[in-house]
Amino acid sequence: MSEVVSVEGVDVHLEGEGAETILMVHGWPDTYRLWDAQVAALKGRYRCVRFTLPGFDAAKARKAYTLDQLVGFLERLIERFCPERKVILLLHDWGCVFGYEFAMRKPQLVAKIIGVDIGDPKSLRRSMMPKEAAAVFAYQFWLALAWMAGGRIGDWMTRAMARWARCPSDSAWISSCMDYPYFLMWFGGRRSYRHQLQRFTPACPMLFIYGKRKPFMFHAKAWIDELLARKANQVVKFDTGHWVMSAQPGQFNRVVVSWLSN
Repeated sequence: MSEVVSVEGVDVHLEGEGAETILMVHGWPDTYRLWDAQVAALKGRYRCVRFTLPGFDAAKARKAYTLDQLVGFLERLIERFCPERKVILLLHDWGCVFGYEFAMRKPQLVAKIIGVDIGDPKSLRRSMMPKEAAAVFAYQFWLALAWMAGGRIGDWMTRAMARWARCPSDSAWISSCMDYPYFLMWFGGRRSYRHQLQRFTPACPMLFIYGKRKPFMFHAKAWIDELLARKANQVVKFDTGHWVMSAQPGQFNRVVVSWLSN
């Protein structure tokens, strides 16, 4: 089965007919297409639900979404497409940030979590060396400025950063509308994600996958040690950059299927 359902102006793609549901949430500067290879591998066993994050579609109204709005949207999706059952979360980049916060607020709705390349933001901020923290601030500030600039200049700034980061997504789908998380992070005032995020300590089993070929890691070693203290959790390192699922989709899918089957 494959269908597209509009939910609050967002096209939600439903594929597969398994008893369990996997909700896939991408990050910057991607769309629902990020998960193509994963859906192909998983839809024979699971019901796959994916979408482009609200505000990330340049064809729709430009809007910055707060953390409460995004977490609420995830909750409503689960209530609609996975009623009375827990969901599996497959998350990457900003999708991790939003998905982790959802899992902390609504643990009764989450069966398992697969996080890709982003660990607990709170632990990471405390563990970073000054040089790493400065590098993170530099690229995030650039993208916050791109959101404020908008238009052709903002789009150029966003695509330039995506090329620098070696993002595999087609540049045709990339625009400054995707930069609002960075704007809210640094210029959001009371709406800033920094003031609202909880420390992420999963209450359910978790698989964490990350790529080792990056200028710096997006997770703290202490957080990894906490994860591995629980036998149900697993951490897998790939010889890739940030977009692990795109760089090595076959191996990535095998790891995910194996872990979910345990």
